[in-house]
Amino acid sequence: MAGVANVGLDTNWTGHDFAQANWYAFGRLAWNNQLKSAQIADEWLKLTFGGPTAAADWNTQFLTPVKQLMLDSREAIVNYSMPLGLHHIMSATREHYGPGPWWAPPKMRADWTPRYYHQADSAGVGFNRTKTGSDAVSQYHEPLATQFNDPTTCPDEYLLWFHHLPWDFKMKSGNTLWNELCAHYDKGVQQVRQFQKVWDKAQPYVDAERFAVVQHKLRSQSGNAVQWKDACLLYFQQFSRMPIPADVEPPMNNLDAIIANDMRPRR
Repeated sequence: MAGVANVGLDTNWTGHDFAQANWYAFGRLAWNNQLKSAQIADEWLKLTFGGPTAAADWNTQFLTPVKQLMLDSREAIVNYSMPLGLHHIMSATREHYGPGPWWAPPKMRADWTPRYYHQADSAGVGFNRTKTGSDAVSQYHEPLATQFNDPTTCPDEYLLWFHHLPWDFKMKSGNTLWNELCAHYDKGVQQVRQFQKVWDKAQPYVDAERFAVVQHKLRSQSGNAVQWKDACLLYFQQFSRMPIPADVEPPMNNLDAIIANDMRPRR
């Protein structure tokens, strides 16, 4: 096993108290690769926030909800940034942190730009890696190669990695691809907002300093999630020409403003 960690000058080394859990998980898996995420999160929370002085209701009021927050956190960021197999659609202008499906500076290598990877056009979205495309799917052993090659059997989380599909492609859920994409982006935003509520309720069980830092991080993430959702849906809507479903929160940002801010040189 190999891992890369960037240690900074922060008191907690990682810049985010919960990012320390990644180091702990790496160490535990290096010794026992059969451990499950829930067990590792349980251990880390008890070691980091628990102890003999923990309140009597600590397990039910802190450990259980915060552990679920940790277990859901990975999929939340996938939902609000690059769901359904989309990938590499961040802007390099801001060190890859913000959305940038439009990012394609002049003279930049095509395969270093998001447009190369999402391939969005009026016909659909996604990169064709099937046997009729780049044939990258042939690198997989059977039965995976056949499963991934067929959009009706390819798992949703890999769909747009392997397939360029029409915006009205019918998903397993019954939604069109466009509506499913909108639903995932919206779900990611709602998940992060729920994380904020969970952490706010955890205040009595955490020291004031760490509570405030994590609360601030979650507030920032909530705003970032909305920007990712708005930027990507408004950008892709130019190609799908389909309305954002009524049950999805309408965009709060303007696409032209987001792009203009992204392209503005940093000082």
